[in-house]
Amino acid sequence: MIKTVMAGLSAVALAHAPAQAQSGQCAPRDRVVERLADAYGETRHSMGLGANNMVVEVFASDTSGSWTITVTGSDGITCLVASGQAFEATADTAAKPGKGA
Repeated sequence: MIKTVMAGLSAVALAHAPAQAQSGQCAPRDRVVERLADAYGETRHSMGLGANNMVVEVFASDTSGSWTITVTGSDGITCLVASGQAFEATADTAAKPGKGA
């Protein structure tokens, strides 16, 4: 399940990253992470490696429920892909071998 979600997010991230970069939604990773923490109380909850070696991360706040998905390229530039409210961590069971695991 997590692999499927990360693969889907990676595809969305790759499709949106160039547009985000042009619209000013990108910055060096350390600045983005600092801003998410300071302004929204968000910390990293998950990450994965997407296509073209781009790192896809999910940041969220356990108190406010806000969340942000970012993608970071090999150049260290991080772009915002999506954000929202009502983040909820889940404890899904592991996939059975042979079922996409």
